[in-house]
Amino acid sequence: MNAILFIVFLPLLAAIVAGLGNKQLGNVPAKVVTTGALFVSCALSWPIFLSFLAGSAEASVTPVLHWVQSGSMTFDWALRVDTLTAVMLVVITSVSALVHLYSWGYMSEEPDQPRFFAYLSLFTFAMLMLVTADNLVQMFFGWEGVGLASYLLIGFWFRKPSASAAAIKAFVVNRVGDLGFMLGIFGTYLVFNTVSIPEILAAAPSMAGSTIGFLGYRFDTMTVLCVLLFIGAMGKSAQLGLHTWLPDAMEGPTPVSALIHAATMVTAGVFMVCRLSPMFEVSPTALGFVTFIGAATCFFAATVGTTQWDIKRVIAYSTCSQLGYMFFAAGVGAFGSAMFHLFTHAFFKALLFLGAGSVIHAMHHEQDMRYYGALRKEIPVTFWAMMMGTLAITGVGIVDVFGFAGFYSKDSILEAAYGAGTELGSFAFWCGITAALMTSFYSWRLVFLTFYGKPRWAASEHIQHAVHDSHGHGHDDHAHDHAHGHDDHGHDHHAAHDGTGGYHPHESPLVMLVPLIVLSLGAVLAGYVFHHAFISEGTGEFWKGSLVFAEHTLHAMHSVPTWVKWAPFSVMALGFVTAWYAYLKNPGLPAAFVEQFGVLHQFVFKKWYFDELYDFLFVRPAFWFGKVFWKQGDVGIIDRFGPNGAAWVVAQGSRVAQRVQSGYLYSYALVMLIGLVTAISYVVAR
Repeated sequence: MNAILFIVFLPLLAAIVAGLGNKQLGNVPAKVVTTGALFVSCALSWPIFLSFLAGSAEASVTPVLHWVQSGSMTFDWALRVDTLTAVMLVVITSVSALVHLYSWGYMSEEPDQPRFFAYLSLFTFAMLMLVTADNLVQMFFGWEGVGLASYLLIGFWFRKPSASAAAIKAFVVNRVGDLGFMLGIFGTYLVFNTVSIPEILAAAPSMAGSTIGFLGYRFDTMTVLCVLLFIGAMGKSAQLGLHTWLPDAMEGPTPVSALIHAATMVTAGVFMVCRLSPMFEVSPTALGFVTFIGAATCFFAATVGTTQWDIKRVIAYSTCSQLGYMFFAAGVGAFGSAMFHLFTHAFFKALLFLGAGSVIHAMHHEQDMRYYGALRKEIPVTFWAMMMGTLAITGVGIVDVFGFAGFYSKDSILEAAYGAGTELGSFAFWCGITAALMTSFYSWRLVFLTFYGKPRWAASEHIQHAVHDSHGHGHDDHAHDHAHGHDDHGHDHHAAHDGTGGYHPHESPLVMLVPLIVLSLGAVLAGYVFHHAFISEGTGEFWKGSLVFAEHTLHAMHSVPTWVKWAPFSVMALGFVTAWYAYLKNPGLPAAFVEQFGVLHQFVFKKWYFDELYDFLFVRPAFWFGKVFWKQGDVGIIDRFGPNGAAWVVAQGSRVAQRVQSGYLYSYALVMLIGLVTAISYVVAR
């Protein structure tokens, strides 16, 4: 049987077994089934990818079943495997398998483990369905599947109000983007009379210059379709305007964050744009829109990341920023570079999140970096793993010699933006360079606050709770993690003189460290090993037509001035030095900066007030309308004149009937006599 069937459906089978078996199945069997299924899928995915890398494989379609036949619309459920799919298969299955394994340690105290692992496997299956889709409806099935799974996983600790709120927020914000995606699919079927992706992409160039009616006006056909489809990507991939759900998604368990940010949900939008790249190529306006949104997101998220204290939120905004790089790469036509950055980003972002989880595990679920410090000797494996991830995301490397993963992919994106030679390309380049500076700053800030300096553990309420807890009960149930907001800390009643509060962090178990070590290898080598195939081959032979590979874009990348090639390294070094000086050499500098530029800092710390703005514009009016319809409409009209009104009529009738039913025989006789006389009178009258 075709390997792709096992790759896609084993996670689904595992999710069904673990989900239905639940506690009756038991924790260990559920973990063995789901983790084993993912490692088998991963083992089957890599040979497919390597065969495409070697040039020995060709695109194929594996039919599963005949799915829909309605009028002129007919299509099968089929699994398409080409180079683009093969890249996504190894990303999804590798990261997901390691996240499953990591979760054995991280979720070891969770009482409801089968449900968690079933959700993880369901998440993976939905993403695999998305990337193997041969038609837009199947892609939409996977698209909504990852949305559902993310809702279930973000809100996994459903008894925690903030987790439930974050899950609802992610679901609602994505519904906004998905409306655009659905309209794009409807419009595409209307224009091409098919939902088959190969047929649509083959016919797309012929639609250049045509127009379509939309909102009462005529617009360029491909511009309308591509912008609508990209709005869907903005929701899934948390681009500016529809990004607000992503930081709040940190309320879910840390392994969930790693899976969402590295391999599944947020990469769906980038994959979709690259898969449909022949459509986007027909509309320069749509590509310009993608470029602008990507560049703006890249810059915006990087600014916010410089001010956050929650270790997971810093990495979350980093994801948002890196996705911006991928989109503006696609916008300037460098689709290969966009996919290359998605590929390398998966390794170092999963590494950073799982490393952060290891730190949180060591610090008794404390996530505020202000209460870390001096951890490099306490948790050395985690420290070195986080260092590898930081070197990769900041793009450390020397031109034409060697670099970590992000060095090759991010630099190629910046070179493509500059080489585009357009105003939007220049805008994206400078946004990207500025974001690279801030990325280096906040990444090294995270490292210095967490692993260097003096221990500040005594100020943490979580640590104090761990110290004062009795032996054998040192860990809270995960469902109650972070019940108090981290920004509320600051009391130091029990602080020891050494700053540790009597607490000693512990390294994570081996089952959590093995994924960190494997991902560290990816963060170090993924760029160096694969950059020739993804971006350096002038013919685009590796991609075999699975996305648009423009040779002129590649030539423009290679012919940029020398200062453009060295600019990312320069800003990376500047960001490192700034973070070192501010958080190690002169620790009082950040507080002085905040005091001097308080308004600016508050604006950035509050995430540019997007949440407050949306709360004012959408949330409060929605609640107000809801309350009006509830109180005035539902209760005041429907209930009053509906069930309540009927009940009132019955009650009044009962009171009248009660008066008639006196209980006296002569009263009943009188009523009977009146009835008899009435009946006789009626007959006589007839």
